[in-house]
Amino acid sequence: MIKLATIETISQFEGQDVTINGWLFNKRSSGKIHFLQLRDGTGFIQGVVVKNEVDEEVFEVCKKLTQESSLQVTGLVQKDDRAKSGFEILVKSVKPVQIAQEGYPISLKEHGTDFLMENRHLWMRSPKQNAILRIRDEINLAIRMFFHDRGFVLVEPPIITPSSCEGTTELFEIDYFGENAFLSQTGQLYAEAAAMAFGKVYSFGPTFRAEKSKTRKHLNEFWMVEPEMAYVDFEGNLEVQEQMIEYIVQRVLENKQIELKILDRDTAYLEKIKAPFPRITYTEAVNMLQEGNYEFQWGDDFGAPHETFIAEKFKKPVFITHFPTKMKAFYMQPDPENPEVILGADLIAPEGYGEIIGGSERIHDLEFLLKRIEDEKLPTELYEWYIDLRRYGSVPHSGFGLGLERTVAWICGIDHIRQTIPFARTLNRVYP
Repeated sequence: MIKLATIETISQFEGQDVTINGWLFNKRSSGKIHFLQLRDGTGFIQGVVVKNEVDEEVFEVCKKLTQESSLQVTGLVQKDDRAKSGFEILVKSVKPVQIAQEGYPISLKEHGTDFLMENRHLWMRSPKQNAILRIRDEINLAIRMFFHDRGFVLVEPPIITPSSCEGTTELFEIDYFGENAFLSQTGQLYAEAAAMAFGKVYSFGPTFRAEKSKTRKHLNEFWMVEPEMAYVDFEGNLEVQEQMIEYIVQRVLENKQIELKILDRDTAYLEKIKAPFPRITYTEAVNMLQEGNYEFQWGDDFGAPHETFIAEKFKKPVFITHFPTKMKAFYMQPDPENPEVILGADLIAPEGYGEIIGGSERIHDLEFLLKRIEDEKLPTELYEWYIDLRRYGSVPHSGFGLGLERTVAWICGIDHIRQTIPFARTLNRVYP
């Protein structure tokens, strides 16, 4: 009986006849041979149809196949060192499921970005886009496994919230049955509540920022993983972050070599990603920029050129620690030895990909938190539940947020974050 196989597992079937359920990505012919570029959602492989080795009907069917026709292909799996998959299929039969209409929008020529994003529902079928999203899936799984294996509990914070978590005005406001509400920009405050119940937790879900940004590093809807840990201080927080990044990168290197090859990713950079990571203070970073002839003052926020300049000094991700307190959110714990800076850090990825993690130790003192809320002129009544966490069993605790799409962009080595999510939501795009 012929076995049903996937391209991803094709190496297990060398020398055997298999059937693949998939689609025709491309086709070329030379009189007596059809070369079928097949895809099945798990990978891409070439099927070779030799006229003298198949029924005449099979060869004629292959002539009629159009780009993206769905089909079932049966044939012999044989080794081919030239192929990225390492194998090809010597086709014996082809059964069309549907002959696709002529004029498939994404032909095999160059297309502009706007056109490709307009046809994102089809563009993701192409090898590079497919590889990016399969690596995203691996990173997603790695994150969940990392936390699960270390005793973290997954919690799901609400997407609709009554207030800003970070004190900004860049929120999507909605009418919630006659009341003002917002799409969440972070699940952090809710994760803090869960940490006081479970000790170690993480949330993982979509977040929304109404920033009118057009940079290659910004989306208006993106995914964040946000762990919170009771009885963990600033140093312990950094250790979890670097261990997680090492774990993610090494899993991708282990499990997604074919996808990385499709993307022409230089994995030499990724192979160096092992904990611990270098650390510099914000003040040291400012001095570094000034010595590099940047007009940058203490208290300024880093832009993309600044982060890139700093990252180029290191071969691994680098922590920038102890930012000015006035720059950061109200809940971040100031350094007891220097209250002008916080016990927090941003993790900057190499190769110009910028910040991928932001985190800190959280304020756990009730009176000090109340003062920070007052200083920021936040509506206390909307934060009563959050303040309760300091009234009833408060402990030192820490957490961070990692942007999934920025991490995918860095590991894949791609130019723009819009390619890292199945359907991007940007300043000028909400379709498809």
